[in-house]
Amino acid sequence: MDTYKTISSAVEEVIFKEKSSKFLGYAYPVTTEEQIREHLEAVHKAHFSARHWCYAWCLGTGTTQHYRANDDGEPSGTAGLPIYGQIQSFELTNVLLIVVRYFGGIKLGVGGLVAAYKTTAQLTLQETTIEERLITEQLTIRFAYKDMNKVMRVIKEYNLSIVAQRLELSCEYIVEVRLSEVEVVKAAFVAASFEIEVGYRE
Repeated sequence: MDTYKTISSAVEEVIFKEKSSKFLGYAYPVTTEEQIREHLEAVHKAHFSARHWCYAWCLGTGTTQHYRANDDGEPSGTAGLPIYGQIQSFELTNVLLIVVRYFGGIKLGVGGLVAAYKTTAQLTLQETTIEERLITEQLTIRFAYKDMNKVMRVIKEYNLSIVAQRLELSCEYIVEVRLSEVEVVKAAFVAASFEIEVGYRE
């Protein structure tokens, strides 16, 4: 697998009500924990009078994927994990899902809380636009200027994106390659000219 699913834009304030409690759902595309902290702080500031600010997030792909779920004072396992369960159900990563609860005076019980947080998370993600993206690696190709045409033939053949370049007597391209094609592309560059060096950029 060299693709993953994420959301393309934020969705804010999807409302679900249960026995006088009001639950507000927020979803954000994220790629770093710093972005996650910023969104959490903003939502907390916007709803400072709420009782709970529960959330779950997932970052990365494959073996680098990691997540966190937070109940924020609700009984253990009744909020963060149901929210994270919906991230899994929608097969998403690089996403933050927050559910804010305004307590209405009537206790929902463990089962009621799980259902309410799960439903709010589900309704929120249903409002998002989900897109599939490629998992890529960056390769650095170093070559003599006279070999430019050989390098460009390989780049065009595999429809590669050049993300950075340095063109002097000794040149360098950094290209983005679909994960499943990395080894094939590396072999193509090596075969094109002995003066071409292929490797990951440090």
